[in-house]
Amino acid sequence: MRKDRLDGIGLAALLGVTLLLAINQIVVKEVNHGLQPVFFAGARSALAIVFVWAVLRHRGLTGRIRRTDLIPGLAIGTIFAAEFLCLFMALDLTAVGRASVIFYSMPLWMSVLAHFGLPGERISPLRGAGLCLAFIGTAWAILSKSPSGHGNIWGDLFALFGAFGWAGTAFLARKTTLREAGPEAQLFWMVLVSAPILLAVSPAFGPLLREIEPIHWFWLVFQAGIVVAGGFISWLWLLSVYPTSTVASFSFLTPLFSIALGHVIFGEALSFGLMGAAGFVAAGIVLINRR
Repeated sequence: MRKDRLDGIGLAALLGVTLLLAINQIVVKEVNHGLQPVFFAGARSALAIVFVWAVLRHRGLTGRIRRTDLIPGLAIGTIFAAEFLCLFMALDLTAVGRASVIFYSMPLWMSVLAHFGLPGERISPLRGAGLCLAFIGTAWAILSKSPSGHGNIWGDLFALFGAFGWAGTAFLARKTTLREAGPEAQLFWMVLVSAPILLAVSPAFGPLLREIEPIHWFWLVFQAGIVVAGGFISWLWLLSVYPTSTVASFSFLTPLFSIALGHVIFGEALSFGLMGAAGFVAAGIVLINRR
């Protein structure tokens, strides 16, 4: 049932999902020590197929996987593969906080796509101001130097292209016939198509196994079962129930959580440049999603 405002359940779910997505980035950076990033992303998608299909079966939604959605399904799955290839490589090369701030500039790029491709999503002066702030924050994050040496320009650019990919999947989910299939079916197409693509291209990025430890396999299952089948579906469900602008405006919490966790766990510096960039991106996202 669609709701016109955020209630207690929605608030709790939003806070939980944003924190889970921040923890997810910490987990990815840790598992990258044992598994090559692109292979890790492909293995996660392959394992997530089982979990997402189980959710579809449990909720009686398997009929929503329709042949008529094959073309948009292939498109959204291919872009999803590019999105996570870029994000996992970004987290391998640059600091968690930097990658998160840049990756969560997605509403900026989504607003541009929506302006040209979705009805009722024109960029108003207020949203235009938000776009400018978010763009300044993204550029600041990329151009600022990390005093602890955790920054890397190639990692920052991977995070930026990952944000482009995230905006692309969100756009296709609303623009194509997949909007009628629901979040579970959309995610099933994403993992079903992305798994073989990522696994096929992964040998080009180096040895598939690094310094693998048993805990890394546990985190792989955690990623597939909890983050993808749980967190991603919950996020898509929130978008389908509560006002999109309200849900999207909460997305700025994830990079803030990521910055804090990266500092505590990996010793990443809380530099003025990074915090300033996060502030600009957060302010921009809030303005973009105001009505």
